[in-house]
Amino acid sequence: MNAQLSNGIRLLRYAATIALFLVSLSAFAVDTLTFTDAAEEARFQKLTSELRCLVCQNQNLADSDAGLAKDLRQEVYEQLRSGKSNAEIKQYLVSRYSEFVLYDPPVKSATWLLWFGPLLAAAIGGLVIALIVRRRALGTHVAVAGAAVDDKEDW
Repeated sequence: MNAQLSNGIRLLRYAATIALFLVSLSAFAVDTLTFTDAAEEARFQKLTSELRCLVCQNQNLADSDAGLAKDLRQEVYEQLRSGKSNAEIKQYLVSRYSEFVLYDPPVKSATWLLWFGPLLAAAIGGLVIALIVRRRALGTHVAVAGAAVDDKEDW
């Protein structure tokens, strides 16, 4: 009887382990979206790659594993299936989440610094480097000229 109880407990442990394993697999579930054709799937992939994950912020919706990204992918999918254009889908998401949801925000007065700031910083850095190099070159030239004059006076 004791052996049967031990076997029963062992069987229960195995069953619990298998159940936990199966439940944990759902955490790694991939979106199972069905598309009518390859063009629709390509359109969905392109659209989700142009939209930012609001949780991760440095990933697009296509690459993010966040729960909100999954919800937004589902929303994009449903709107795509309902016949809305890419522009309409983006406008809907922008109206709900602001332009931050766009991975590449449009160029306008509010985003000039975002678009042209890195170019401006590179230009200022190049100017600073050019000035430093020029000053060092002038300083070396004066020092060499002074050394040459001193050499002539000693002889």
